[in-house]
Amino acid sequence: MGKGLFITGTGTDIGKTYVTGLIVKCLRDAGKNAGYYKAALSGAVRAEDGTLLPGDALHVNEVAHIGETIPNLVSYIYEEAVSPHLAARRAQEPIDFTKVEHDYHRALAKYDLLTMEGSGGIICPLRWDDEQHVILDDLVVKLGLPALVIADAGLGTINAVVLTIEHLRARHIPVAGVIFNNSHPGDFMEEDNAVMVRELTGVEVVAYVQKGDQKLAMDADKLAALYA
Repeated sequence: MGKGLFITGTGTDIGKTYVTGLIVKCLRDAGKNAGYYKAALSGAVRAEDGTLLPGDALHVNEVAHIGETIPNLVSYIYEEAVSPHLAARRAQEPIDFTKVEHDYHRALAKYDLLTMEGSGGIICPLRWDDEQHVILDDLVVKLGLPALVIADAGLGTINAVVLTIEHLRARHIPVAGVIFNNSHPGDFMEEDNAVMVRELTGVEVVAYVQKGDQKLAMDADKLAALYA
């Protein structure tokens, strides 16, 4: 049985998928048996044949050279670019979490290191109807995963990162670290952001990603140690 790590972000459009691709690529380039999984994706593009293409998952699949099929990458794919709970409601296709657990454990059995990417931030509704109320953090707790937080390196990140970490801890989700995206080496404010995140939470910024990076500047063994 493999080990897993959950990737969450401080919000939408902070580069979570981009960084996730670099994470999985780093592990695979080092010869590690690493895979990717996502429970639900909204905002998919429809191909000419009508098939929904999960852009985020396909990006990671390509960048990290995983070679997986779409059904093994994502359990639920929705066309509308809204929160999964709303996309599922409008598509009349609610998430079945028994299927999600089955798909996750199937992937976990195949890979030594499985990276599970979340949808949006950690408080993202996955299902909200008359039968179930499920937030993304509920799923992380159910699967027993530690979380790695992706955040923008710039102004405002102290507040966003600390609030995200405090919520994860309130749900008893272990925090493996933080990765700063859109980093600018030598920027005094971004350097202080990393210091303040550590001072306020005790959590380290384990890696920095600059715009356009094709590789993650982190030792693959240290990265693999974050999985549990």
